[in-house]
Amino acid sequence: MTVTVAAVVFLLTYAVIASDRVDKTLTALAGGLAMILLQVIDQHEGLAAVDFNVIFLLAGMMIMASILRRTGFFQWLAIRASKVADGQPFRLLIVLSLLSAGLSAVLDNVTTVVLLAPVTLSIASILGISPIPFLVSEILASNIGGTATLIGDPPNILIGSASGLSFDAFLVNMGPAAVVVLLVFLATVRPLFRSGLSVAPEAREAVLALDENEVIADRRLLRVSLLVIGATLLGFLVHGALGYEPATVALAGATVLLLLSRLEVESVLREIEWPTLFFFIGLFILVEGVVHAGIIDAVASRLFDLTGGDATVTTIGLLWLSGIASGIVDNIPYTATMIPIVQDLGRAGLPIEPLWWSLALGACLGGNATIIGASANVVVANLAGRSGHPITFRAFLPYGLLVVAESLVIATGYLVLRYLL
Repeated sequence: MTVTVAAVVFLLTYAVIASDRVDKTLTALAGGLAMILLQVIDQHEGLAAVDFNVIFLLAGMMIMASILRRTGFFQWLAIRASKVADGQPFRLLIVLSLLSAGLSAVLDNVTTVVLLAPVTLSIASILGISPIPFLVSEILASNIGGTATLIGDPPNILIGSASGLSFDAFLVNMGPAAVVVLLVFLATVRPLFRSGLSVAPEAREAVLALDENEVIADRRLLRVSLLVIGATLLGFLVHGALGYEPATVALAGATVLLLLSRLEVESVLREIEWPTLFFFIGLFILVEGVVHAGIIDAVASRLFDLTGGDATVTTIGLLWLSGIASGIVDNIPYTATMIPIVQDLGRAGLPIEPLWWSLALGACLGGNATIIGASANVVVANLAGRSGHPITFRAFLPYGLLVVAESLVIATGYLVLRYLL
């Protein structure tokens, strides 16, 4: 009975989110609460399932981005990026996509999009064009770039912790696949967004004539903000050695910047993307109900039974299962669910390292399939919605499915050539 209730609640919640007829934050919270009220899980299990490392990481970065935004930095960066691209929308899209992928590899994709999305909105406003093609490409590029390293995407952090694989191991094994996927993605961009990449000549000329130095509103606050954010980003790179979680680093940076900025705390906190944070809270509880009911375990176990214990079939099957499932449920709780299964397979005699890379590639790349597949997607969607440019589930889906399909095909070839021949 529990399995049936969990499946119905999950599918109904997902269907409502996909319909875009009800606010997705409200829907996710309702779905999570339904799991508790219908006794699929109790309230302690539901609250324990919320990954507060993700919640507070997002909150900390949102606070710092809000303060930095007051300095005029994002407008400055928007003008500089536009000039580097010579005011050409397609060149600009490539520049922003490369920036998104690169920053996501050395930081993490959530932090990257929190910082880049306001820049993109400013650029689009200056050029007088829709920001949606640029925001969608940044989402896709950030998840691809985050695939490359241990700290780039939350699923990799979970896998690294469980497997003991190092930063260098992730870079050497995941990096090449991520680079190839990114290059193919960039080749796909122009036909995907052809209709949205045109700008009036007068708007282009107006952008090139702008003086980016005139938009800096508070140079002292800018210097302080960049210093604190730089220290925070350095903290992300060394947080493991120091024994701190990324959320602790982000909250420390946000607290220091609030102290040094001399701004009214309440005015800054009002700018946090609270709907995004509560969407994740609801989603974590919702997925915990599915996990607790044993649905994900049953699907995974059935797949592995079908492979007959063959290492190649199991590794590739895990890749595609992870890619598909991560587009349906958030890739963070999905990865946490699959880690014990991979460990069991290793104890059963299968080569475990290719399975780790298979899980990581599938979970990170598969998160591009839908607007709720990864944390970065949800953050950008909420920022875009608040700016008056909503990215709906249905609008994002065709782009996401195409990119995930080509990504998983490339990842399949990479796994076979490197580990399975």
